[in-house]
Amino acid sequence: MYRRLIAFCAAAIMLASACTQDYPQRPAPSPRQAAWQDLEYYMFCHFGPNTFTNKEWGLGNEDPAVFNPTDLDCRQWARIAKAAGMKGIIITAKHHDGFCLWPSAQSTHTVAQSIWKDGKGDVLKELSEACKAEGLLFGVYVSPWDRNHPTYGTPEYNKVYAQTLREVHTGYGKIFEQWFDGANGEGPNGKKQTYDWDLFHSVVRELSPDCVMFSDVGPDIRWIGNESGYVGETNWNTINTEGFTPGAGAPARNVLNQGEIDGAEWIPGEVDVSIRPGWFYSPDTDDKVKSTEKLMEIWFSSVGRGSNLLLNVPPDRRGKIHPADSAALMNFKAARDKAFATDLAKDAKIRAKRKGINEITLDLKWGQEIQAGILELREDLANGQYASSFRAESISPDGTATPLCEGTTIGHKRLLAFEPAKTSHIRVTVSTMGPTSVEASVFPPIK
Repeated sequence: MYRRLIAFCAAAIMLASACTQDYPQRPAPSPRQAAWQDLEYYMFCHFGPNTFTNKEWGLGNEDPAVFNPTDLDCRQWARIAKAAGMKGIIITAKHHDGFCLWPSAQSTHTVAQSIWKDGKGDVLKELSEACKAEGLLFGVYVSPWDRNHPTYGTPEYNKVYAQTLREVHTGYGKIFEQWFDGANGEGPNGKKQTYDWDLFHSVVRELSPDCVMFSDVGPDIRWIGNESGYVGETNWNTINTEGFTPGAGAPARNVLNQGEIDGAEWIPGEVDVSIRPGWFYSPDTDDKVKSTEKLMEIWFSSVGRGSNLLLNVPPDRRGKIHPADSAALMNFKAARDKAFATDLAKDAKIRAKRKGINEITLDLKWGQEIQAGILELREDLANGQYASSFRAESISPDGTATPLCEGTTIGHKRLLAFEPAKTSHIRVTVSTMGPTSVEASVFPPIK
């Protein structure tokens, strides 16, 4: 006995499948993970001494006086991020050089030792307040590697780092994402650190229970194995993390990029990529900001493959987002708005039916020919990820099927651009491993 549910809404069509036979119970997102996946797009800001030295990785021995933005304006960052359609900002509160953008009591390598604002400045305070004012979320990247701190490479450093996290998570309001990485080079004493990840995670969980934590292996969201802007065309939200650690002990990059169909834990992917060739601002890259076409390509290969997009936009030496980056973001926003302005599916007549136990067919029919060029699918992930493949076809009046596009996983969102097709009938067929629902939208070709 099978149940079929067909629901209609203004901009999407819901398909639901369920059956009484046994099916694999798959991992499902926690409430904080589900809320995070709905964000889709937010800003990364790499900012610190490297901004002023043309370095990507500082050595930790930089004079704090080098950090001296001439006109810091975090409200400008937030206004631009909001206008670009972003939902929040994550700041490099401490990068590998150990320099803290707030006056940390755990370090002598901070803004308090700089000449900026006579040592009385606090970038985290200004940015957290700016985000709140603009209705954006606030997140932090606090690198565990510290090339400056004298205790790095000793058991004592884990306590220092835990206290550093405690400062950040108690002094600046709600934090939506804690960005970790596994970078683990030598400190000033030539030693490497054995990180106490359980301790670090426990501090964040205690102080910011709704905050998601990022690393190669989560525990909430994962790196996707590259910094080029794309997650795998197949992208399972599940991976196996037992026996793995962030950094050198992480799973293989293809696993991070594609997830694992049999993964035991729900750890969706986040795509981190910079709008410039480097992560920190450099005047040498003012003419190398990514084009609208490249950013749209990244959108389709990140958000369009079920991942979130963390786009780095590094503030310049004034402490402002450079005009070239701002213009690129606005052009990118305009291109997205234009591409997804008209959902043709809302004007279609819909008929859904089941073909076998694990296949759903959705027929969208229009009274006249439309020109289609983009298919968007969205899977309801509340109970896990079950859609394993799909295909879309244009059906002629005599029943001939012409392929438009096909793919494997759907996840939170799947976007596929295909050769423009004039049609009055599109059929979408989804194969599933269990009960799930999928929403579909159709858009004109990108011009």
